[in-house]
Amino acid sequence: MALRPGSGRGGSGQQARAADFRVLAQAPLGWRLTALFVGLAFYGLSSGLMVMSNLGPVPWDVLHQGISHHVPLSIGTIIVIMSLIVLLAWIPLKQKPGLGTIANAVLIGVWLDLFVWLIGYPEQLWVRILFMVSGIVLNAIATVLYIIPNFGPGPRDGLMTGLTRVTGKPVWMVRSVIEIAVLVAGVLLGGLLWIGTFAYALLIGPLTNFFLRVAQSIFGPSDPLVSDDT
Repeated sequence: MALRPGSGRGGSGQQARAADFRVLAQAPLGWRLTALFVGLAFYGLSSGLMVMSNLGPVPWDVLHQGISHHVPLSIGTIIVIMSLIVLLAWIPLKQKPGLGTIANAVLIGVWLDLFVWLIGYPEQLWVRILFMVSGIVLNAIATVLYIIPNFGPGPRDGLMTGLTRVTGKPVWMVRSVIEIAVLVAGVLLGGLLWIGTFAYALLIGPLTNFFLRVAQSIFGPSDPLVSDDT
């Protein structure tokens, strides 16, 4: 769903580079798979918490939520379908999916639906605020966990990097155009654009960078010679 290397600054004051996220690229396969699948479960939970807060979900989920008002499908199911549609856009961009790409496309929506079903929508405002804040923080942790094994980007991040390569435009411009278009479409369809969405947009970059530094302090720095194809 949303990796933002370089979109914020952590405690070190340095922007994260794509290579910085390959922390577990050369770790044993078991460790890499564990980080990937735990990260995707956390991502589904974090997105679910944002949805259940009713204070505004993450930007792409504004679109998914909007679509859910018009079709008899859950938000999680729509996430899976939209992920597969976005993957089709990889074909003309000549992007190559990895295990992480496919797992991201299939599992995040499944986890979101499961956690929404298990937890349910709270009514108390303080619980909703807690869900929103926890969702944003957990989303940053999840992003780091599923990216550092180096199994490939999620469908939406691959779309961004593919368009960046093909158009020659800077990453920030391509990401901004995509996410603004997604938000506008979501709002027009009835998705909720509110404080949680704005808080996520402002905080996810710095938080992801912070937890990346934590991962590097635990597992050691990434190997700059490791490629994205590892």
